[in-house]
Amino acid sequence: MTDKKFLSAVTRPGRYLGREHNSYFPEWSDDAVKFALIFPDLYEIGMSHQGLQILYHILNRRPRMVAERCYCPDIDAEQLLRSNRTPLTSLETGRFLTDFDVIGFTLPYELCYTNILTVLELAGIPFRSADRDDSYPLILGGGACSLNPEPVADFFDAILLGDGEEAIIEIGEIIRDHKNIDKKQLLQQLETIEGIYIPSHFKPVHMENDHQGRLREIVRLSGKGTVSRRIVENLDSLDHLLTPLVPNAKIVHDRLGVEVARGCTRGCRFCQAGMTYRPVRERTPEQVKRLAIEGITNSGFEELALLSLSTGDYSCLDQSLPALMDKFGDSYVSVAMPSMRVGTLTSTIMEQVKRVRKTGFTLAPEAGSERLRQVINKGITEDDLIQTCDTAFSLGWRLIKCYFMIGLPTETATDINEIILLVRKILAGHNLGKSGTSRQVNVSVGTFVPKPHTPFQWEQQLSIENSRENFRTLRDGLPRKGCNFKYHDPETSFLEGVFSRGDRRLSRLLETAWKNGARLDGWAEHFDLETWRNSGDQCGIDLDSYLRRRDINEILPWSHLDSAVSNDFLADELKKSKNLVYTPDCRYHACQKCGVCDFKRIMPIVHNRSQKPHPPTPVKARTNGSETHFKYMVHYSRTGDICYLGHLEIMQVIFRALKRCELPTHYSRGFNPLPKISLGPALPVGTESMAEYFIMDLNSPLDSIGRTITRLNSSLPVGIKVTGIELHSGKTPQKTTVAYVIYLPGESKEFDLFRLDSFMEADSFFVAKTRKGKTKKLDIRPMVNSCSFGDDGRIEMEFFSETATPGIKPVEALSAILELSPEQAQQLRVVKTGWTSLDKPKSQKSPGQR
Repeated sequence: MTDKKFLSAVTRPGRYLGREHNSYFPEWSDDAVKFALIFPDLYEIGMSHQGLQILYHILNRRPRMVAERCYCPDIDAEQLLRSNRTPLTSLETGRFLTDFDVIGFTLPYELCYTNILTVLELAGIPFRSADRDDSYPLILGGGACSLNPEPVADFFDAILLGDGEEAIIEIGEIIRDHKNIDKKQLLQQLETIEGIYIPSHFKPVHMENDHQGRLREIVRLSGKGTVSRRIVENLDSLDHLLTPLVPNAKIVHDRLGVEVARGCTRGCRFCQAGMTYRPVRERTPEQVKRLAIEGITNSGFEELALLSLSTGDYSCLDQSLPALMDKFGDSYVSVAMPSMRVGTLTSTIMEQVKRVRKTGFTLAPEAGSERLRQVINKGITEDDLIQTCDTAFSLGWRLIKCYFMIGLPTETATDINEIILLVRKILAGHNLGKSGTSRQVNVSVGTFVPKPHTPFQWEQQLSIENSRENFRTLRDGLPRKGCNFKYHDPETSFLEGVFSRGDRRLSRLLETAWKNGARLDGWAEHFDLETWRNSGDQCGIDLDSYLRRRDINEILPWSHLDSAVSNDFLADELKKSKNLVYTPDCRYHACQKCGVCDFKRIMPIVHNRSQKPHPPTPVKARTNGSETHFKYMVHYSRTGDICYLGHLEIMQVIFRALKRCELPTHYSRGFNPLPKISLGPALPVGTESMAEYFIMDLNSPLDSIGRTITRLNSSLPVGIKVTGIELHSGKTPQKTTVAYVIYLPGESKEFDLFRLDSFMEADSFFVAKTRKGKTKKLDIRPMVNSCSFGDDGRIEMEFFSETATPGIKPVEALSAILELSPEQAQQLRVVKTGWTSLDKPKSQKSPGQR
């Protein structure tokens, strides 16, 4: 996928480059089992997902096992692959997906289902398991949606329910040891693994003439009656992200994530993860610190995120966080806790977090009224929320994010208005006056979607029209000053609701909608509900019926899949919600009999169960390092596919390489400290260079330039190579001449090269340039010092460049001069060969010109 023609034609080509720091390039052997791990969404989402990375490292560390990755291409890349009849390939070695033994899809959320079909079609693999013979790879699924995979079940040979760290090894071993048996026999072997669900071994039977599609029974065609979720007993044995993948291109969550705990027993009745990831299993503070230190050392990330369904509930947080801040504060690595529960975000925690950067907090009251929070078992009061916000604002935060839901069971118009009142109280605070003058609250609201294996799995979902009405009420009632209101598209929530509680009939809808153009439904710019409505009509499927209330005794599409939480517990919790009865957290209270724990193998692991606070750790002031400055200009080349990274992406690559090499860089002051690194002028995406530079400001001199070059080159990605380092004034050149070599595609006789001579003889040559919607004519003749065509089929050009003045890219200039088509322009290979400073009093040449 990484040929020049492809990379030049797609948006964000960095998505398709691969070769990230800490990625594997495994040796293939006939006796190894090969996994292609697929995240069915764009690279920037998939690379932010820890689950796929964990499995990637586990497999590649096992003997005779190989794992590579692939992500769903964007629509432009999909169309280009299809028009060129080029199959989708793996990111590491560019192998066809059909060459692998297993294609493992993560099922992270419902709106990525059509992306699964995109990947299969581009790989040349039939959608349905029944249509694939033994020559095709085994199609395996797993992830958050695996506990109701019925809408996509017919596409998969096997699906893993629950935790995958141990099961993926067992799957690999069975496939490796049974390579010569047919798929039917292989599936029977895989079914012996705890947590493996074989969809073809079950047959759902619907009631006849029932327009709501209710099930009469789910027939087990062979084997046992239900499939139970796989549960890892203890997280302390898992350390697979000591060498995390470091993206070259920008991703959504660009940081090191350390999972401090898995599972949550707060018991929020709407929360699927809170039910299906039980029990709580905490890591020890010692392992959290080890994972953080080794992960940051091996990655160079600027931020560490402590991950859990509710990080504030990690019982050892008050001893772990200060130790991490003491370790990372002086190197400007911030610590974020993206999932904090109201009441656990204390002033002590905030004081620690703000030592480097005031990373953001999102608080989730979910409901505006006290009554509705009792219905959902939220267990927080209005005073808790306001006090938490007051504390954050008093400690210097100016923005708090609050998340609410509409459409929760028993909700009334009064509950909607209570959201408005609660936001007003947050802005005012308990201490009126100065405290509220500069407060900002971002209010984000989504429509409640009933999820399988939760107490609310039987409840009705709000219609699109009612969601819009409630959003209008909130928009009109929330304060204009100090409040920024955003809401989740109700049409998107509608489709999520359809698939959340969907059945196997929806596989036909998925195929039809995909053929009708449905793609990347989780992205607002691509989502179109009308496509789904029309596809539903074509299939004779009433989408609205999936939002209906279910009878408590009804057979549900996922009834044969056991989350380990008993149905009786869920039904009892539903009753409690109607009576406003609170269910306490079993971490610190009596067992609530949810059915997950046997207290022999599976049980909660809480290291500070007594909830005794550790002695307060004083906030250690961060040292600012030496005030002396040693500035160096670092010369480097940038060749091959890495040239398709943008300027900001290259900057991030260099920042992290310097951090991994532990070079003592000065940092800027202020809210978001950054390394004091100055890059040379931005190079156009797709342009290679033998003569780039950056200037770094260090607080101590380099002990050896030669050793530093070696260390940097071992840490930089393939294609970036440091060629020299020298002491420098730190002032970046303002006026330069820049030399390029441009290689024409095909035979040079195809081009009217006499135009080059005409251009050089002209006094002016105007080119229309459009920027920010405005088109201006730019005279590029004074910018080109020389232009000549060589006998070897290359053009040499020298440009004059001055900082802060309009310029022209070599491809743009040559395209205008030779009147190239866009297709021809995409195939030009441009290499920057050197630059010369014209600044007075002293000129300086790059190594490319010495």
